[in-house]
Amino acid sequence: MFKQSSHVLVVDDNAAKLHSLIDALRRYPCRVTVAGDGVQGYAQAVSMVPDIILMEASIPRRDGVTTTRLLKANPDTAHIPVIFLTAAASLEERLNGLRAGAVDYLLKPVQVEEVIEKLRIHLALRKSLPSPALATIVAEAQNFSKAGQRMDSAQVLQRAAASIIQERLTEPPRISELAAQLAVSERRIMAAFKSSVGMSVFEYIRRERMRKAARLLIQTDLSMLDIVAEVGYSSAANFSTAFRQFWGKTPSAFRETQTYDDMCSR
Repeated sequence: MFKQSSHVLVVDDNAAKLHSLIDALRRYPCRVTVAGDGVQGYAQAVSMVPDIILMEASIPRRDGVTTTRLLKANPDTAHIPVIFLTAAASLEERLNGLRAGAVDYLLKPVQVEEVIEKLRIHLALRKSLPSPALATIVAEAQNFSKAGQRMDSAQVLQRAAASIIQERLTEPPRISELAAQLAVSERRIMAAFKSSVGMSVFEYIRRERMRKAARLLIQTDLSMLDIVAEVGYSSAANFSTAFRQFWGKTPSAFRETQTYDDMCSR
């Protein structure tokens, strides 16, 4: 059912209760590695690069959503499918996990046959249906490899924080919220943005809002008020002032004269 080389990383602080599943996987045979918390799980994923990850959603030290965001922000691990295990999760919790990059959820107590079938399906999907996003991730990882580099922890952290910001551009999170969601200090968040993209969190949010506004102006027929709402400004006047400061033109003038290539210059 599985390739001889399939490597499953199980991240769970109570793996003893999964012994039937782990034994079944090893009989297929699969290589199985077990980590007891999110910090250890992330470290093992980076060092071993397993084929797929089964992760308890509420693991200690760094929860499943946070760990998954970091995995998806790292080009070395972004391609690895993550399946969450959970005893109980609300719809919002499940949606948060899927938005972070998980591909599926399984309820505890797990049914061995169901887990194995899900693993088989997602391993096959990953092999047979490479997405454009995955191709981009792989290319990025190869570029780092050719340059003799690996993405450092600050870059991974910045990318994970950026993914949260992109989801909430209309109401951007505060630095304290980013720090809480990623289980790090506010100082580390600020340092990660400075070292990775050369700007503060506030400057990054401003840039991304202005880029989104520019895309909407050029690529859609949305009204100015709709665009103001899409990028989270409280008034058209505030938006127009911020846009002119960033792009050097009013939104209306920008829409009339700019092209997609011009937009990509910032």
